[in-house]
Amino acid sequence: MILAFAAAVAAAASPCPNVVTPDALVCRALEAQKSGDNEGAAQDFEEAAKASSDKDPKTARMYAAAGNLWIAANQPGKAALDLDRALALPGLEAEQRGEALLDRARAAEAQGDYKTARTRADEAAATISDDPFYWYFSAALAIREGDHSKASAAIGKALTIAPSDAAILLEAGHVADFNGDDNSARSYWTRAAQSDPNGPAGKAAAKAVEMLGVTPAVKTEPPPPKAR
Repeated sequence: MILAFAAAVAAAASPCPNVVTPDALVCRALEAQKSGDNEGAAQDFEEAAKASSDKDPKTARMYAAAGNLWIAANQPGKAALDLDRALALPGLEAEQRGEALLDRARAAEAQGDYKTARTRADEAAATISDDPFYWYFSAALAIREGDHSKASAAIGKALTIAPSDAAILLEAGHVADFNGDDNSARSYWTRAAQSDPNGPAGKAAAKAVEMLGVTPAVKTEPPPPKAR
């Protein structure tokens, strides 16, 4: 997730200006993200935010972008710090705030802090409850919390919004497996494998079905390069 404010500077001349200003740092962050350097992009967004006024609404959005990219770089501790900064400042409204809260929940979950993860996820629901990924995450978190009913309810909402999404079907299989329903787990995983045989969710689903003792009849080929 690169926040919408970045579009305002995406048209900047390339290469980025060799100066230390918020706009130049954001330009470099976008270039780093485009090249797959999530850590470098996160650092540049963070530095851009630090170089900006806390009263500027863009500052919160830069911290939120940094936090999201720290998650992508597998550094949830740094993500949590920047997302807390973003949420404490003015500038994040409606869905933007909801997405930042969800990212904060993701960072907490990655750190094993399920209490904070659930608190932030519940707060995010106020503005992004129509996002299937929100319910996907809520279901996955509920499994870690050991809450069978919450996991079932959350994945049910995700399936209502995006019934053919391979990642959601994969997670539905995990929820069914968590609930001890092998037949439903096999059904969801088979559907996921068939709907996206070359993608990561489809391949994981096919592997999960194999572990249950049944291999789905799906054709697999080397996946094409896929941008995040």
